[in-house]
Amino acid sequence: METGALSVALEDADAGTVDETPLFGEPDHPTAELWQHSTAVALFDAQADVPALLAAAAALAGVLVPADYAIEAVADADWVRLTQSQFDPIPISSRLWIVPTWHTAPDAAAINLKLDPGLAFGTGSHPTTRLCLAWLDTHLAGGETLLDYGCGSGILAIAAARLGAARVDGIDIDPQAVTASRDNAALNDVEARFGLPGELPETAYDVVVANILTNPLKAMAPLLAGRVRTGGQLVLSGILVEQAEDVMTIYRDWFDFGPPAAEAGWVRLAGTRR
Repeated sequence: METGALSVALEDADAGTVDETPLFGEPDHPTAELWQHSTAVALFDAQADVPALLAAAAALAGVLVPADYAIEAVADADWVRLTQSQFDPIPISSRLWIVPTWHTAPDAAAINLKLDPGLAFGTGSHPTTRLCLAWLDTHLAGGETLLDYGCGSGILAIAAARLGAARVDGIDIDPQAVTASRDNAALNDVEARFGLPGELPETAYDVVVANILTNPLKAMAPLLAGRVRTGGQLVLSGILVEQAEDVMTIYRDWFDFGPPAAEAGWVRLAGTRR
């Protein structure tokens, strides 16, 4: 970037091989060193002297200029339309859909959540989000209080409100996520409160949903358990299949779990507070 790149992406050069290294940016798992071998993809202005800029970047980094780099022209396009074309309405169940604002709802009589890709995680395209939405669709009877911990885009809280939850709160450590959640709640015409940790009341809920990642879920077990009333439900996701038992082992101090639900290598856990 210092030598003139408009953008830079770093990718695992060993992706698709036995040496591939998955990185999820979890707390206590530093990712500063990235992968053992990385591929850099940089975008430059069409008039840039790429060999000269690459030589300058290599000098700054203290490495030799790679001999096998390739230069490819990127044709101009309607990038907004191309981005939108990647996102179609997503069915969660026969009555629950996620619909980008530029699409017409496939079923006008269904519960259609309006949500566009943005700065916060949670568009319904990821298995962990779909697993949580499916649980809410199946288990919410109406009138519940619900906390979405790590709310991201606010999609789970908004879905709960549309499915009949009486009071819905959301917490995230990212101010941009809080802003996105509030905007999405307004877009869907639902009442929900979103804030940073410490901004919402310390109370126990009928349902707590946390779609985060394994390491923070393990670290926050006492905190999340304290937010669920006796007899209430805890729903956890962002967990790989091979991590499920470790997470349940920690939370069994407070919860009785049913069988995990899995999709594409990810699981959702649901337990009842004793």
